[in-house]
Amino acid sequence: MATPALPPAACDCHVHVVGDPVRYPMVADRHYTPGPASMPDLKRHMSSLGITHAVIVQPSVYGTDNTCMLDGLRDLDGAGRGVAVLDDSASDALLRDFHSSGVRGLRLNLESTGSRDTRRMRDDLQAWAQRLAPLGWHVQVYASLDVIAEVVPILQALPVPVVLDHFAGVPAGTALTDSRVQAILGLVASDAAYVKLSAPYRIDASGTAVEAVAGLAAAFIQANPDRMLWASDWPHTNREPGKSPLEISAYRQIGPRRLAQDIHTWLSDEALRTRVLVENPARLYGF
Repeated sequence: MATPALPPAACDCHVHVVGDPVRYPMVADRHYTPGPASMPDLKRHMSSLGITHAVIVQPSVYGTDNTCMLDGLRDLDGAGRGVAVLDDSASDALLRDFHSSGVRGLRLNLESTGSRDTRRMRDDLQAWAQRLAPLGWHVQVYASLDVIAEVVPILQALPVPVVLDHFAGVPAGTALTDSRVQAILGLVASDAAYVKLSAPYRIDASGTAVEAVAGLAAAFIQANPDRMLWASDWPHTNREPGKSPLEISAYRQIGPRRLAQDIHTWLSDEALRTRVLVENPARLYGF
């Protein structure tokens, strides 16, 4: 049976664009190499789901060169927002320029490198939050459950919104009574953090914990439906076992039918889908 159409102005809150390697060179010390995932490809992905808005997140392979992401925002012509990766040397003038281009957040990514450096995360969160607050930006955190749980007191006190990537890094099957999970659920319940219901393969590598993933989604939604976001994680980057960092790793094959099934499993009624797919992104990203 076909899944119901998504509500008008639905937003995919986490996609990447990977352009021509000559025009958009990747950093030499990257941990994997993705193949092309162009703007026409992204638009086909959006059309296949009936989605009209998207948030382009800077992938780790480009480091702090956000050119490809910014070009993608220009192509989306107001229907896109961006999340950048920057280093400490970025000027306030650059942040303002990025804001004018549609960027609304900064990503702190420890997970792609496997880092568990909570001191670094604490320092980065506090330093960046002070700079992002005047712009109305958020800070987006991609880190393990242990790291996020340890910095919950810092996240609670930040003067900017917080977005936790990919189910807040909670491995599928983790008991909801786990103290780390309870700390994050409390953070969400207090309005201090958004959670992206996205990329279940990041927390369930075997793909066999479907019910556990759905239960985790339900727990986050129950904690605070106004702080839920949905995202596809398109084009589903992957580090293939046995491949060197400079060899191209194929994307995971996750089609629109699977994505639509996840949406309607986790977001079981029309009102909830409208809240998570339309209203919450509009508020956070300023659509």
